[in-house]
Amino acid sequence: MRLALALTGLLAFPALADTDPADWPAVEAAAEGQTVYWHAWGGSTATNDFIGWIGDRAAQKGVTLKHVKLADTADAVGAVLAERQTGWDTDGSVDLIWINGANFASMKEAGLLFGPFAESLPNWRFVDTEGKTVTTDFTVPTEGYESPWAMAQVVFVHDAARLPDPPRSAEALLDWARANPGRFTYPQPPDFLGTTFLKQTLIELVPDPAVLADPAAGDYDEVTAPLWEYLDELTPLLWRDGRAYPDSGPRQFQLMNDGEVDLAISFSPGEATAAIANFELPQTVRTYVLDGGTLGNASFVAIPYNSSAKEGAMVVADILLSPAAQLRAQMPDVLGYGTVLDMERLPREDRAAFEALDLGIATLSPDDLGPTLPEPHPSWAVRLADDWIRRYGVAQ
Repeated sequence: MRLALALTGLLAFPALADTDPADWPAVEAAAEGQTVYWHAWGGSTATNDFIGWIGDRAAQKGVTLKHVKLADTADAVGAVLAERQTGWDTDGSVDLIWINGANFASMKEAGLLFGPFAESLPNWRFVDTEGKTVTTDFTVPTEGYESPWAMAQVVFVHDAARLPDPPRSAEALLDWARANPGRFTYPQPPDFLGTTFLKQTLIELVPDPAVLADPAAGDYDEVTAPLWEYLDELTPLLWRDGRAYPDSGPRQFQLMNDGEVDLAISFSPGEATAAIANFELPQTVRTYVLDGGTLGNASFVAIPYNSSAKEGAMVVADILLSPAAQLRAQMPDVLGYGTVLDMERLPREDRAAFEALDLGIATLSPDDLGPTLPEPHPSWAVRLADDWIRRYGVAQ
């Protein structure tokens, strides 16, 4: 995320494809034989398997998909930036990025993205552009420079056998931690889940959450003061006294599976069900949301300006929007992600398949998920993660 800020101020210019995105037959013809290097988070077996499934579908269209597994999206952003700085404006090493938030905002501002292309994808006609946040990304208009493929909302995961009545607010969590020291933790920022916990808590503690829609500015210290006061008290009550943190969401689940903690945070309402199916969490695990609502956003894919396989990348993006791929991503034993599609726009057969889907024992229904809170401006996540590292960070 710190890299994302460094990109601002670069000269922006349009990055055009050799093939017009609106001429889809030409896009498919040009894509045949291309190899697409998709730089995407590789920290989950379930995610890696899903990307492999997408690769099988891409192969049917003559496109070879290679998953470049990332620990941090900033690594891919840095690769594109380095290529720009050395004049490597064609045949770049990154063809597609799983991206959102600060990384997207900075790449878009710096002219490091190809587009617009998203609204030219054939399966865009099924996307729910009214009911889901798929045309803005952390308050930044996407303007066709990235294509959505999954919806996410924060849920908290608890083992009902050990914790039948979990805390449903930040203050309730602190009270519970006082009575149960060592039984909660969260991934260490700048991991996105750890930063999400900071944002979720700040939204609840700040007097006026509307200020978070604007870039973090001169009032940053005043706005965030309640968060640091809260964390000063919570940190020594965490797992291992706050002197160590899990490095990822899967590691956090492993701690729960091992009985070391009773609570975890997830950005996928179906992730716990998928983990149960994969024997990564006990059958007694359930999910819940906080009384005041939880953060939600979309995951996107974007194409760098110097991609060597822009057409193939567009084909992959379109496959991700297909009803078949969206249905598979929502299956609890696959990913358990929310769909970006509008059920009313789907053919009857596809709609029926979604309606028949069993979301699983640990997945809340859309109604039970409650209100979705909007993401703050990307600059808040960057500064919160940096400040957290300065205040509480531990060596990895």
